[in-house]
Amino acid sequence: MEFEQLRSACLSCEKCGLCRTRTNVVFGMGNPKAEVLFIGEAPGQTEDETGLPFVGRSGKLLDQYLKAVHLDREKNIFITNIVKCRPPENRDPQPDEWDACMPYLREQFKLMRPKIVVCLGRIAAQRLIRPDISVMKEHGHWEVKNGVWFMATLHPAALLRSPGQKPAAFEDFVALREKIHEVCDHTYDN
Repeated sequence: MEFEQLRSACLSCEKCGLCRTRTNVVFGMGNPKAEVLFIGEAPGQTEDETGLPFVGRSGKLLDQYLKAVHLDREKNIFITNIVKCRPPENRDPQPDEWDACMPYLREQFKLMRPKIVVCLGRIAAQRLIRPDISVMKEHGHWEVKNGVWFMATLHPAALLRSPGQKPAAFEDFVALREKIHEVCDHTYDN
């Protein structure tokens, strides 16, 4: 399957009940050949309205961190969520919703073959790194799974609620920049 075929399939998905409450599917955005993949939990209200990931207040904060380490969501990274449709009232996704969306994420991963995955927040980290990870204690630490470097960082929405954590999150992005220089071939080409 090609990337645009996957996007089309995802945009017309009706595998779970979220298809009845969503405004837009949020497939993701960025460079499909990116070596760095950011993954959150699920879209929020602004993301549901626009069909784009991390575009509300938390997305603006994320963009500031990205810019500080010379990353750009249009050029050298890709951003997506595990669950592609907004759960009502921004509740946590339910097991059947995770299960319905996971094949899309797996296929995105397979097509992109990222070298680095950054999990934005606790829920993404627990689903993708390991169930017992504590993002508050282990953010910025690296784990290798099947040759891919994984790091959890604090979710930008959590940083808006707890601004005292912003310096710690920024250190995670500095560590990310260092890891990119270490393992990536073309992320910083432009």
